[in-house]
Amino acid sequence: MSLAEHPSAAACPGCVVGPEIADRAERQRSATAHDVHLSLPSIHCAGCISGVERGLMQLDGVEDVRVNLTRKRATVHVAPGVETDDLVRHLAQLGFDAQPLDGATLSAGESDRAARDLAMRLGVAGFSMMNIMLLSVAVWSGAADATRDLFHWISAAIAIPTVLFAGQPFFRSAGAALRAGRLNMDVPISLAILLATGVSLSETMLSGKHAYFDAAVSLTFFLLAGRYLDQKMRGSARSAAAELAALEAPLALRLSVDGPETVRLPEVTVGDLLLVRPGAKVPVDGVVTDGMSELDRAFLTGETDPVAVGEGETVRAGEVNLTGVLTMRATAVGEDTLLHGLADLVSVAEESKSRYNSLANRASRIYSPLVHIMALAGFLTWMWATGEFRTSMMIAVSLLIITCPCALGLAVPAVSTVASGRLFRLGMLVKHGTALERLAEVTHVVFDKTGTLTLGKPALVDPEALAPETLALAAALAEGSDHPRSRAIVAAAEGRDLPRVRVTEIGETPGYGVRGLWQGREVRLGRAEWVGGEGSGTVLAVEGAAPVSLAFEDVLRPGAAELVRELKAQDVPVTLLSGDAEGPVSALAAELGIDDWQAGILPGDKAEVVATLGEGGAKVLMVGDGLNDVGALAAAHVSIAPASALEATRVAADMVLLSSDLSNVAEALRLARVARKRILENFGAAGVYNMVSIPIAFAGFASPLAAAIAMSTSSIVVSLNALRTR
Repeated sequence: MSLAEHPSAAACPGCVVGPEIADRAERQRSATAHDVHLSLPSIHCAGCISGVERGLMQLDGVEDVRVNLTRKRATVHVAPGVETDDLVRHLAQLGFDAQPLDGATLSAGESDRAARDLAMRLGVAGFSMMNIMLLSVAVWSGAADATRDLFHWISAAIAIPTVLFAGQPFFRSAGAALRAGRLNMDVPISLAILLATGVSLSETMLSGKHAYFDAAVSLTFFLLAGRYLDQKMRGSARSAAAELAALEAPLALRLSVDGPETVRLPEVTVGDLLLVRPGAKVPVDGVVTDGMSELDRAFLTGETDPVAVGEGETVRAGEVNLTGVLTMRATAVGEDTLLHGLADLVSVAEESKSRYNSLANRASRIYSPLVHIMALAGFLTWMWATGEFRTSMMIAVSLLIITCPCALGLAVPAVSTVASGRLFRLGMLVKHGTALERLAEVTHVVFDKTGTLTLGKPALVDPEALAPETLALAAALAEGSDHPRSRAIVAAAEGRDLPRVRVTEIGETPGYGVRGLWQGREVRLGRAEWVGGEGSGTVLAVEGAAPVSLAFEDVLRPGAAELVRELKAQDVPVTLLSGDAEGPVSALAAELGIDDWQAGILPGDKAEVVATLGEGGAKVLMVGDGLNDVGALAAAHVSIAPASALEATRVAADMVLLSSDLSNVAEALRLARVARKRILENFGAAGVYNMVSIPIAFAGFASPLAAAIAMSTSSIVVSLNALRTR
């Protein structure tokens, strides 16, 4: 078990480093210090935060450590001379997987500035609305002449700057749409707000009996509320392509006549000899020229077991070197690497997904021109009938307010927010604003295997069947290796009443296994051909005794079988796409009853399969966790990634499964369909409201204030209906 699974009190970096720097040399050292960004895909609790922070602060030159559990990332402030590889290697010794991120490629503004801006404007509009309502009550109660005019002017002094400030999101959007020669929902919204304010100011200047500043500000408030809810839905979405690019190792060890030198990745050229140490990532694509080791390709290809490589073998950027030191010759750098090509694939897929036309946008295409035509028709009709500009303008403003798409603006975000809250309690985080709409349309589901339908970690099969001394001996050897199967053996031995064994002179042969001495006899744990056993797989051999084969399996994720059964019961086709070998994939497909499966599939091919299904009319839900799934996740109609997935994979997905139970995906599908039904009901309610209210306003029986009250009532009805989504 790793240290990450033992929660302990977090160390205070400030207490370790100290508030003051003692001498001038130390001040100069800190002045040139820099930040190193690390991805920590395996952290999951407060104990992990404590372990990472405390562990890194023990290293010389580490001045501060900040761990973000949500993003599974650490920012380490280090002095010059501290290598990123040293940090990664130290964390690996502590039991934490770590991968360096290039800070220059990460998003500069990851905080949700847009949501904070809307919240600020919403607060200003709400505060102003309450004060203007108080003044309006005085006018409605009988204030007349000079007193009424004074209250109107005070209302104007509050409303005009409020409208100009709080209405900026609508004004900017409307202006951009008009400059592009099109209409959107913000055009009638902006017109209604500005005309209501303008007419009210005109009435105040003419000492009129009625001013409608309260209507203009309340309209702004309700619309901002809908916009804020919508923005919160979108706040988690960031560019997956940028996050994927950040996974490239920012530094490389280049071999020169003077020995290894640390260089930045852009300085590496084709033909350079590079040194890749154990625990480090392969920086570029290339060919091994010297050394033997094992590579972890799970995130890139989906292969469950590490792959042994030696001289002449191909290695790719992003793969993790596990055991031995490798010397490689670069064959592809920069934009030519497979990892960078994967980032380009994501960019193209994200662009196509961003063109998805939501229900609200489709409604606005019809609704926006209709509102303007209706208001213009009202103005022209009353001008023709009465010849009074003032009366005609009041009718036009009332029509604009009463038909203002506030209910339509709330129809989608109100339902989405309620549904997202329900899903969050079930362990599902909705990141994209239209994810629920797209999830409700799903007709085909595609799964990755390793880390998705399975947990992606090997487990020793039936350890109880092994003799206690055999298991104890295997665990003693396995403690000398970081190989995933070695960790599985150690985990199987923990907590059992096993005899104590003492193995000495333990050494690891990269790519083959671990050897040592026990009771004067050589013992080996590793590949069958290396230890002298038969067949393939992992074997424990004791000198003078028969070898013992150890079997491993990838543990099925909780809820996977239930989810597949539920999808098949709903006649939703299920496909399994995996980069793993054919044997494990076919066995899992048979266990789950999945008939359509492919093994050994490359990342680009996986994305192509998903895109082909989409071109055939299927609305594909892709569920995956690895780098080899990022392109497919971005290309799918909607996508889900487990919380244990790599950062770039979680960013590419529209939803993140926070719980380990995969059956919650079935509940998400059901709730998404309910949410879509509520959205359509809200559109219907808004339509009925307009059918009743428009004739009343057109006939002149609704003042701008009455129109604002009617509009607010429709918004409340839509919000109450949204609560039924629970």
